[in-house]
Amino acid sequence: MSKVFGHRVALLLNGYDSTVNALHFRRPLLAALVSGLLIAAPAGQAQQAELPTLGDASREDMSPVMEKRLGEEIMQSLRFERDYLDDPPIIEYLNNFGTRLVDARPGARGDANLEYYFFAIRDKNLNAFAMPGGYIGVHSALLLAAQNESELASVLSHEIGHVAQRHIARQLGAQKNDALIPLAAMLLAALAAKSSSDAAIGVFMGGQGLAIQRQLNFGRDAEREADRVGFQIMNAAGYDASGMVSFFQRMQNSTRMYSDLMPPWLLTHPLTTERIADIQARIREQKFSQRVDGMDFHLIRARARVLQDESSKGLSDTEAVFRNQIQLPGRQNVAAGQYGMAMVSLKRSEFAAAQEWLDKARATIDKPPVAGAFSTPIPRGTTDSALAYLSLEIKLAQENKPEVIAAAIEEAKQAQGRYPLSRGLVWQYADALIKGGKYDEATRFLRDQLQMYRREPELHDYMAQAYAKQGKIALQHISLAESYVLLGGVLAALDQLALARKAPDATYYDQSVIDARERELQAKRKEMLGDKKKDKD
Repeated sequence: MSKVFGHRVALLLNGYDSTVNALHFRRPLLAALVSGLLIAAPAGQAQQAELPTLGDASREDMSPVMEKRLGEEIMQSLRFERDYLDDPPIIEYLNNFGTRLVDARPGARGDANLEYYFFAIRDKNLNAFAMPGGYIGVHSALLLAAQNESELASVLSHEIGHVAQRHIARQLGAQKNDALIPLAAMLLAALAAKSSSDAAIGVFMGGQGLAIQRQLNFGRDAEREADRVGFQIMNAAGYDASGMVSFFQRMQNSTRMYSDLMPPWLLTHPLTTERIADIQARIREQKFSQRVDGMDFHLIRARARVLQDESSKGLSDTEAVFRNQIQLPGRQNVAAGQYGMAMVSLKRSEFAAAQEWLDKARATIDKPPVAGAFSTPIPRGTTDSALAYLSLEIKLAQENKPEVIAAAIEEAKQAQGRYPLSRGLVWQYADALIKGGKYDEATRFLRDQLQMYRREPELHDYMAQAYAKQGKIALQHISLAESYVLLGGVLAALDQLALARKAPDATYYDQSVIDARERELQAKRKEMLGDKKKDKD
């Protein structure tokens, strides 16, 4: 649903104007740019004592407000990355899951009251990363590798620890006082590594060696503290802390598999046995905690497996995995396999088969336990909204069948009423109304939603679609302008306002709205250009 309106984003970091092509904002660049990679600096010696808090020392270097603003700018660029998984059920699950972890850590939101945002990247490497401002990304391969929710919690808790302790602000802010540590060197090395590891070595060795070593020295302490904070978060949230050890060991093995493909400073440092031993020592002092995985965890992993590779071969390989999974014991395995088969069928436009598999998944999930058998209740979490979303996906893909779209409208209305916090279902309801030709109803619904969620570009996108169907050209371009603003495209928004001004149906009121909005955006653009010039100077 996001629109690619530009490919270059300026990141103003510590006085260095670095313009990065968003299409190149990939794995190596992410590894270089963000602080707090899970595959990161090794621990020193295992320690039992509580580590000191490192975060507050950076307050004078980078304010919480600046950290949040920087994160928003990077996130706006990242949304245009083709491997950004803009999948509502996955995003909904990750944010519900991550928010529970954040709430288990008093003070994790900091003075700026950060709104953490969790998202997924299509990537076959095991990794997760934290960005400034509370944005935390998870690779799709990591979702698939996590064998239970405690293992996933160990990853996210670790990254929350980096944000909560302000390690990112500390690392970026420290560069102001060290001319040998420009972030641009890391960016250039990361980009060079995409085409040649020798080129990356050349950039890295060009006067940057000492500076990078200083960053890694800081990283060792930060990683140990993130482990400690993550461990505390897991315990407070009721997850099995041993999941941190099992998953870290798996990540260590994964790092060995591809560590020779890129310079080690781009991958940061592999996990060490000392760091794992430190966590194991902490576990021995804690009371054992067991937690039953939610059904939604298994369904979301199935979605991620399908979306990771949608090629014909990828879908065939994924189908084989799901068919094997259905034969395994356990309701979660069977239901997730059936749900995954519904996804595979949908991607192949086999709509009847997709609905049949989805019905089987629902029946498996809702099947009562055998009489007299001991059965631990399985938490549902976002299971029902994920099932409803896929059901609507199947129907909305058949837009050439009016009777199917009519059924989708009614189903979406009911689903949106049952799960009002599911933003994906809201967008599907709007989509169904538009595809069903109910444009007036769609605009009324979207206006009500925009009163509550004005900062959702998707709502403005659908509003623009509804206006276009109604022939309201001026309002269509005004809505698109608002969507572009939210996605960071001020110039694109101004272009849309210019088109709205020229539209033959633009009323006097529309012209007044356009004038006012243009003045705001021109002022914003001047402010951005002023900041850029100031940083250059």
